[in-house]
Amino acid sequence: MTHSRARGVYLPRLADAAASSMTTYGIPLLVLGTTNSSSLTGVAFVLAWAPRLCTFALAGTAVDRFGPARVFRLAAAARALVAGLAVPALAMTGAEVAASLVMLLAACAGCLTQFSFIAAESIGGAASREADGAAHRVQSVLLSIDQAAALAGPAAGGLLLQWAGSSGMLAVVSGLSLLSAAIAPSARHMPGPTAGNGPAPQGWRTGWSTLRALPPLAWLVGGLALSNLTLGFLEAATPVIVVKELGRSSASVGVVWSCAAAASLLAVAVCRVAIDRWGLSGVGRWAALVTAVPCFLIAHADSYPAYLVLAAVFMAGDSMLAVVLRTLRSHLIPAEVFGSTLSVTVLILLLPYPLAGILMAVVDPAAIRTVITACAVVQAIGLLCAFTRGTRSRPRHGKRR
Repeated sequence: MTHSRARGVYLPRLADAAASSMTTYGIPLLVLGTTNSSSLTGVAFVLAWAPRLCTFALAGTAVDRFGPARVFRLAAAARALVAGLAVPALAMTGAEVAASLVMLLAACAGCLTQFSFIAAESIGGAASREADGAAHRVQSVLLSIDQAAALAGPAAGGLLLQWAGSSGMLAVVSGLSLLSAAIAPSARHMPGPTAGNGPAPQGWRTGWSTLRALPPLAWLVGGLALSNLTLGFLEAATPVIVVKELGRSSASVGVVWSCAAAASLLAVAVCRVAIDRWGLSGVGRWAALVTAVPCFLIAHADSYPAYLVLAAVFMAGDSMLAVVLRTLRSHLIPAEVFGSTLSVTVLILLLPYPLAGILMAVVDPAAIRTVITACAVVQAIGLLCAFTRGTRSRPRHGKRR
């Protein structure tokens, strides 16, 4: 079973996550190299993410209607085709046309990445249900794969652009996408399509109604959304704090998040053993405490080492909460509406990030630490509600499930 899971779930997820990460962070670099314009680089980043936010309902409905394996294969193969066709197209066009093509590539890749992500999460949810008591171990491995890809993807994309040019990077993205489509599990090993699902709006309503019918999951998603608001604001504020207030170089900002990523991977590994011993709710409460306390302390960190350590602890707790969420999600959401409900939960969790960016844009730099404290209060209240009010209804729904 472990070998089958590695072959049918983990390896396709790794190839797809690597291709997605390189696409998301590599295409803006490609725009910068093509146009030498920072504004167009920002536009490319928006074009890579905007379709993902706009196609959640469609992706979830497609997964429920046609099955996750089929959607994953088609999305990965389409991304391989788009990236592969972009290589000769960019080589045969001028700078202005090349910039337009790259913008179009960013939008197409973002849309296809959303479809492959929702399908991959559905495949992971099916593997978790098959694992039963070891579902948290499956989800911790999947989260480790995503974090490793997010850590290595931008660096790999930058190196490929530097040494192999745009054609080399796009060729690698195309190859990884094709590999993930080729080794994806067959449809007969995954949940089948649900014929009763309607168009995207109906799938969206189905996801909302399913989430509202599962109070433990709904409260946890709400609490983590407030936590993501804090995380997003910290990501936006860290360059200002580290460079302007603490007097460090811009490279020190990257060190902060590299150490945070390493701490996250370690926390995910520890989480597997901890859940076996203390259970999902116990680990979730401790993770919430580990996440909330450093956030209050970060607002008062007056040295770079202290800020680095607190950010790493904060991200470690956040990663443990992600394992708890993924495990609970795989247990509670019925397989026939998993894609639609997953789309709703992911959208709720991602919406705080642009809100955090807007908040950072309107806040006076002198008030950044005050805002961090306010976000920490909101985060603590949200997580407290998630692990008190949400867990009260859990036995009743768990029994019905």
